[in-house]
Amino acid sequence: MNKIKYTILAGFLLSILYSCDSYLDRELSTDLTYNEVTRYYSYSRSRVAAVYARIAPGFLNINDAMMASATDEAEHTIESSSIQMFNLGSWNAYSNPDNAWPTYYKAIRDANLVLVSLDSIDFDIYKYDPRQQQVYQARLEEVNRWKYEIRFLRAYFYFELVKRYGGVPILTEAIANVNDNFNNIKRNTLEQCIKFITDECDSTAKVLPVRYGSDDLGRATSIAALALKSRILLYQASDLWNTPAWAESYADNALISISGNRVEMWKKAADAAKAVIELAEGNGYYIHPDYNSLFGSTNFTNDEILFARRDGDSYWFERLNYSIGFNLGQSGTTPSQNLVDAYETLNGKNINSEGSGYDKNDPYSNRDPRLKYSILTNDIWFKGRNMEMWNGGKDAPPIANATKTGYYLRKYVNENLNLLTNQTSVHSWVIFRLAEFYLNYAEALNESSPGHKEIKESVDKIRQRENVGLPPLPDGLSQDEMRNSIRNERRVEFAFEDHRAWDLRRWMSAVGILNAPLQGMKVTKKQDNTFIYEPVKVEDRVFSPKMYFYPIPQNEVMIVEGIVQNPLW
Repeated sequence: MNKIKYTILAGFLLSILYSCDSYLDRELSTDLTYNEVTRYYSYSRSRVAAVYARIAPGFLNINDAMMASATDEAEHTIESSSIQMFNLGSWNAYSNPDNAWPTYYKAIRDANLVLVSLDSIDFDIYKYDPRQQQVYQARLEEVNRWKYEIRFLRAYFYFELVKRYGGVPILTEAIANVNDNFNNIKRNTLEQCIKFITDECDSTAKVLPVRYGSDDLGRATSIAALALKSRILLYQASDLWNTPAWAESYADNALISISGNRVEMWKKAADAAKAVIELAEGNGYYIHPDYNSLFGSTNFTNDEILFARRDGDSYWFERLNYSIGFNLGQSGTTPSQNLVDAYETLNGKNINSEGSGYDKNDPYSNRDPRLKYSILTNDIWFKGRNMEMWNGGKDAPPIANATKTGYYLRKYVNENLNLLTNQTSVHSWVIFRLAEFYLNYAEALNESSPGHKEIKESVDKIRQRENVGLPPLPDGLSQDEMRNSIRNERRVEFAFEDHRAWDLRRWMSAVGILNAPLQGMKVTKKQDNTFIYEPVKVEDRVFSPKMYFYPIPQNEVMIVEGIVQNPLW
């Protein structure tokens, strides 16, 4: 590729053409030819692993920040982080902190290349040796399974694009000729993208195993394929993809919306979630009694986790998210008062409800236990001492880069690391876990069959996890009341797991919720060692309707005639 073309085709075309940027090229010796790489089983296995490595973990993926800090869940302490562009409304088609378009098209390109190359593996050394027939058959079966794993991963990458951009170009072949006519590349409709993803999920679920042995932990399973199908069908039935009016006079509504019978869509979503639950629980997965263990260093072996990305040993997440009061801590993602207020009291009532038992002078007692498992609050024990969020304390202003919200992150944080000695631990980002599909099922069933007894049963199964132990939802809730309960349950159950930004969009609640000020808690310590708690505004935030979808990177729109920009950008 000549230098001029390389410069012009930055972005989408770069991601599908420029082979020197692939994961493979960094992993394998440059002395190997392409034919050698694709011919040998061991190198092909490495290339498959490289496609898995394209799965983005949600720990630090936006300038060392979590996506939670672009929602009402949190504030990122370091003001210079690009995550703040979301909150200030200063992002656009030229500059997007979450520039997922090239990221996932590179992943899709890698997947397409691997799918083609897997047919080139040379097994002659086994095929013609009578003593190696078992090995030969086992290798053939393994390579065939790899194809379905890669197809699942490609479908997952497309989902990540679709939830951000709407309809996107579906590319199932590895384009490699710079002289190709790229104006033939156009955005597929949203409906076409949904069908492609769900069809791939159905196909892969028929072939992939339900479980693997310990040597293959982390590989895609049939349950993961059904889980992806459940998630996209839930999005399909939700308000955003069925309400194009927000886009005003946009001429290409098929790129951002679909049409059809909403009740039938919700029923399909409910059926898909039920299929995940039945297959998972029929094969040894279950709602784990210990909520906290879902996010520890060994969570990849937890039988609630259906699919996760396991990273190697590191300390970066802790360094970036330990309080400024601990050695080398940088404060990082600091939870909001908005989120803290969503946790019910132990009797199952909203803190503002009559009879909740909430005490504004002792606001963290008598609360949903998931609060203490997910968020560090004032005076809670952590790393050998009580947290000091009060003004003048070790973890609070006026110390530079101390929390602005009065809270620190606990979920996913390993409190046992000594950063001064570079102590590390494994971190695994949860992509699918069983609890999601109970709540997917409850949400979809509430819309397609309100009043069905399994709606309440599904939500209660999550609320009554052994070390959570909230009371069941009240009997006789209306459809609206149940809808609100399910949404709040998702909010607290999946805090900091990268659901909130997309849930608010698909429910079309983001304009009201993400356009409101972010709140925190000011803590003052009195002479008698008790505390005064005062809610405060941390910052004003901006969210306008155009932000329901990301803008397509402007380079793509300018270079490729078939790439139409999203509405209002």
